[in-house]
Amino acid sequence: MTRIGSSDLDIVPLSLGGNVFGWTADRDTSFAVLDAFHARGGNFIDTADAYSAWVPGNSGGESETLIGEWLASRKPENVVVATKVSQHPEFRGLRAKNIRAAAEASLTRLGVDTIDLYYAHFDDADTPLEETVAGFADLVSDGLVRYVAVSNYTAARIREWISLAEAGGFDLPVAIQPHYNLVHRTEVERDIVPVAEQYGMSLVPYYALASGFLTGKYRTPDAAGDSPRAEGAAKLATPAGIALIDALDEIGQAHGASIATTALAWLRAQPTVAAPIASASKVEQVADLLASTSLELSADEIARLSQASEAAQG
Repeated sequence: MTRIGSSDLDIVPLSLGGNVFGWTADRDTSFAVLDAFHARGGNFIDTADAYSAWVPGNSGGESETLIGEWLASRKPENVVVATKVSQHPEFRGLRAKNIRAAAEASLTRLGVDTIDLYYAHFDDADTPLEETVAGFADLVSDGLVRYVAVSNYTAARIREWISLAEAGGFDLPVAIQPHYNLVHRTEVERDIVPVAEQYGMSLVPYYALASGFLTGKYRTPDAAGDSPRAEGAAKLATPAGIALIDALDEIGQAHGASIATTALAWLRAQPTVAAPIASASKVEQVADLLASTSLELSADEIARLSQASEAAQG
C-alpha cells in the first residue's frame, strides 16, 4: 500500500481512471471493470464531475453517477474516491459558492457522505485564489471533503495556494495531478516534482499511458480517422518513440509483463509519484494495469527507459 502525501489515505499504487464510464464504457461494462479492479485488490478510483459532458447526449456527472451506483450495489470496503471541480457545465470555475454547490452535487451522485480527495481540476484565473483556497478549506472543516488536491496547476500557483493555506491555518493540498508519462516529462520533473518534494505531496499523474501510445498499440503514425485519441497517440510513433516502445517491450518480456505494465511501473518508480491513473474500457485491460503495482524494475532498467524517453518527448 502507498499513502497519498501527508494524508491517511492508503492506496494500492494504481488509480483507475473514471473518464471512460458513461462514455466508451456503458453501465454494464463500467460495473464489470470496477468489479475486476476491486477483485484484484485495486482501491483507488479517479473521476471528475465533468466526466463525460463532452459526449453527445450527456450533461456531466455520468461517471460519478455510475461509480455511485456501483458503490451502492457492491458496498466495497476501503475504496478511496477522488473527484474534481471546475469543469462541469453547471458548475464552472472555482468561486467558493460554486465549489460548495459542485461538491454537494458530486456527493449526491457518488452516494457518499464525504469526498476522500477533492481536486481543483483547472486553475481559475477569474477567481481570486484566496477565495478558492478558503472555499476548499470550508468543505474540509464542514466534513464534505477529507483532503484537498490540485490538478493542472503550475508550480508557481501551487506555491501560492500553499502560502495562502498556511497563512489561513488551512490544511495543505496533499496531491498534485499532472500530465506525466514517459513521453511527457520535462515540465513536471523540472517544476512540479520539486514542489511536491518540498511539501510532502504526492503526484497522481494522468495520461500515464499517453492516450494508449505506451501500450505499444500504435507503432506507425498512420491512424488517421480512427479517433482523435488514436491520432494523438499515433503522432508519437516517431523513430525515437518506437525505440522507446521497443525498450519497454524488451524489459517487459524479461519480467513477463506487457508494455503498458512496464510503462506504468516506470512512472510509479519516479520521485513523489503515488499512483499513475489509467483507464480501462474493457475488463481484460484491468490485469495489465494492476500488474504494474507489483512490477519492480531495476535501477538499470529505469535508467534505460529514462534515457530512451529523452529523445521521445512529445
